[in-house]
Amino acid sequence: MVDKKQLEEVYKQNLENDIINAISEKKGIDLRKAFDIYYSSKLAEQISSDSYGIENMDAKYLAEDLIENEPELFKQHIGK
Repeated sequence: MVDKKQLEEVYKQNLENDIINAISEKKGIDLRKAFDIYYSSKLAEQISSDSYGIENMDAKYLAEDLIENEPELFKQHIGK
């Protein structure tokens, strides 16, 4: 039987993958750049530390939120 902590960790990894994919699709950038942007973000820190229950939100919504609230990451990583 899988324990709750392991299940939460798998869910969190899947959420992060879904966020990275959503960033890539929405911004038309490759996955590597989306990966770098995500792991440089405040959002990644919040999900990692389980802040505000944010890890329970929809991945597409979280990707849109990151794009809107952390535009400097896109300028830094894709030069736009």
